[in-house]
Amino acid sequence: MVTQVVQRSGYLTAFRAAALLNAAAVLFQAVTAGQMLGGAGAGMHGAGSGAVHVLGLVLLVTAVLLWRPGRGAGWPALVSLAALLLGFVQTMLGGSGQVLVHVPLGAALFGVSVWLVTWSWRP
Repeated sequence: MVTQVVQRSGYLTAFRAAALLNAAAVLFQAVTAGQMLGGAGAGMHGAGSGAVHVLGLVLLVTAVLLWRPGRGAGWPALVSLAALLLGFVQTMLGGSGQVLVHVPLGAALFGVSVWLVTWSWRP
């Protein structure tokens, strides 16, 4: 639940923006992974992982700010940390060619990203 104090602070707006950008980066990864099946997009998929890492860190920072000074819920910070770590695991698995684990974890990461976006925009 998002309280009125949290809504008036800029922390919720920052978290919303970070969550949207993070979900977009993860979606971009899914699109470029699909392009790799056709023989293209490997460079963009590799570069996109950097964006997922940077935006995952931004998401974590905004979630912590939403929680501590913003007096919001604490669980988005934990979920954001899990998403950041999952992104690193994704990169490691993808780089080592473990596609059987890489693909389902990518779907899970996208699900977590959409969950955070959905929660942040709930009334």
